[in-house]
Amino acid sequence: QVQLVESGGGLVQAGGSLRLSCAASGRTFSTTAMAWFRQAPGKEREFVAAINRSGSIRTNADSVKGRFTISRDNAKNTVYLQMNSLKPEDTAVYYCAAKWASGSYYYTDDREYDYWGQGTQVTVSS
Repeated sequence: QVQLVESGGGLVQAGGSLRLSCAASGRTFSTTAMAWFRQAPGKEREFVAAINRSGSIRTNADSVKGRFTISRDNAKNTVYLQMNSLKPEDTAVYYCAAKWASGSYYYTDDREYDYWGQGTQVTVSS
């Protein structure tokens, strides 16, 4: 079992920055691929960023390329999402997700993920 707790959301003006954190329980964090997803009101959940279990490879959705960066610290059982140059369209509930991974891959499909956090609200004002 893995429990995930997100933090770091809030209200920020357009152009500002936030850093989301996702703390994972358990001693096997380094065997999980991680990702961030988001869901805006009235919209489906969408992929934001993913990282493999060692942190050596990562990817972002096109909508956040050049602005958001996913990273992880396996010693702290934590994955991060640094969000810069925020736009009003980034407003959503952000969720982190974990997937047991035997290989060095990342995963962008939410159906792949086994565990989810409760979400943290990010609101970007114009």
